[in-house]
Amino acid sequence: MARVTEEDVERVRGFVAAIPPGRVTTYGDLADAAGLSSPRIVGWIMRTDSADLPWHRVIAASGRPPAHLAARQLARLADEGTPIADGRVVLRACRWSPQPD
Repeated sequence: MARVTEEDVERVRGFVAAIPPGRVTTYGDLADAAGLSSPRIVGWIMRTDSADLPWHRVIAASGRPPAHLAARQLARLADEGTPIADGRVVLRACRWSPQPD
């Protein structure tokens, strides 16, 4: 994995904090906006530093949450009015694009 700076972490955290309720973004969208080389870096940041953020609004490009989080993540998203069909977020209806500075 590429070296991750504190600035990278804070940039990703800022984007995640800005995702409106009922909307989602992908790991890849966040990586592109933050200037990171891989969505996996965003995943690592989310695993290590996102407990105080709306982590449930970040989803894989497939729209399907990981199995170990699926029930909790989909329930939170549904509570916010995020469109879900067949256990998958309907990205075309609710995808939010972070805007880099």
